[in-house]
Amino acid sequence: MEEELQTLQKTADLAREIAVNYGFQFLAALIILIIGWQVSRWVSSLVLKLCDRFSLDITLSRFFAGLAKTIVLAFVFIIALGKFGISIAPFIAALGAVVFGSTLALQGPISNYGAGLTIVLTRPFVVGDTIRINNVIGIVEEIKLAYTLLSNEDGEQITIPNNRIIGEIIYNSSKNLIVEQLITISYEDDPEKVTKIILGELNKHNSVVSDPQVQVGIEQLSKFGIEIGLRYWIPTEKYFQLKYDINKNIYAALLAADISIPYQKHIIRMEN
Repeated sequence: MEEELQTLQKTADLAREIAVNYGFQFLAALIILIIGWQVSRWVSSLVLKLCDRFSLDITLSRFFAGLAKTIVLAFVFIIALGKFGISIAPFIAALGAVVFGSTLALQGPISNYGAGLTIVLTRPFVVGDTIRINNVIGIVEEIKLAYTLLSNEDGEQITIPNNRIIGEIIYNSSKNLIVEQLITISYEDDPEKVTKIILGELNKHNSVVSDPQVQVGIEQLSKFGIEIGLRYWIPTEKYFQLKYDINKNIYAALLAADISIPYQKHIIRMEN
């Protein structure tokens, strides 16, 4: 019993000694981390405002703001470690060894960050652009170091790892998307008249972009009739809604002008 009491007494003395020797250091380090976190947020907000004042695009602005926040937090962490008398040099050496040892295991994620940095610096697209990569189309919502976030008209969020973007062919059409389609008319109808009707309907629609200009003309002569080709641009965020509305207006205008749209017919003859 006496030995147990002595052990408890030693444990209590050790705890008291640790509390006396390191309690204030721990409290100081905690206060430094809390203040540092608030300062990093303030610095990040300040950098965003400065970038906005110099009219930098949102992609670079967010990158510089995130970088500034990370640098401030790194210095705060170093100062907090110093309160415990820990030298930063061995810590950096150990971190380097860990990073080197995990390079192969983390090759994919690391390549994503490298690709993200390349996207931020070279800026093949920015937030708000409409891009197409490997048949994936969407509006750029956010560019992170690890991935790029797109959205489409249906409200779907599309996440693309950045290493799947670098090295691929990127189609960037800014805020708009092209509509390419064919309308077949009979050989008895005047293609020039039809072209004017279609151009009139496209130019009347407020959502059709004027630059690049609308293109309407004879695409080819098929066995079913004359194929009129249409090429025009509309905002990506309402692509299908606007396309369907424009198609309805064009069909109504052709119908009102007595333009016939041919279709394939099958004639069946029955003989006794």
